[in-house]
Amino acid sequence: MNPTVKMVKEYAEALIIALVLALFIRTFVVQAFKIPSESMLQTLQVGDHLLVNKFIYGIKIPFIDRTLIPVSSPHFQDIIVFEYPEDPSKDFIKRVIGLPGDTIELRAGVLWRNGEKVDEPYLAHLPPKGFAMHLSEFGPVTVPAGKYFCMGDNRNNSHDSRYWGFVDTRAIVGKAWIIYWSWESLFDVRWGRIGHLVR
Repeated sequence: MNPTVKMVKEYAEALIIALVLALFIRTFVVQAFKIPSESMLQTLQVGDHLLVNKFIYGIKIPFIDRTLIPVSSPHFQDIIVFEYPEDPSKDFIKRVIGLPGDTIELRAGVLWRNGEKVDEPYLAHLPPKGFAMHLSEFGPVTVPAGKYFCMGDNRNNSHDSRYWGFVDTRAIVGKAWIIYWSWESLFDVRWGRIGHLVR
């Protein structure tokens, strides 16, 4: 075989293998996401780039949102990425506040879960912006089977389950895992945030 043809063939094979491997990893294992809004302040900043663990909640069959191999279910206070219920083409990121069967209530902005007050040290406590998406009184509501109640850490400025309802298990993409890059602008890299686990 001509050496040039052989070299081109070897490079083509390596490229195809790399592309297949990358597609497999992105589909079943891990995927990159960027934070575009302030709804998860201070836990996640606008401009944070993070990896989402897609394997942790099970291996899903692409395009039909069915779990082929279940691994685990979201836990209370996990930060998850999911398809926005009102437009599945968009991905949202919020914190799981209610599991299936939980009763959720907000009283004067304080979260109560199954009749017990919840400690939420991650909340931002920032004043409402824009049209003041703020519901300090909500519920009680009981989370149906196969659904999750999710809210942002910037509770006063979060478009979440208080407005559009529950997140279906099949819509969950994965669990936020680690910040691999963060910047406010081209000249303002947040070096201290890189490598932080998302909690």
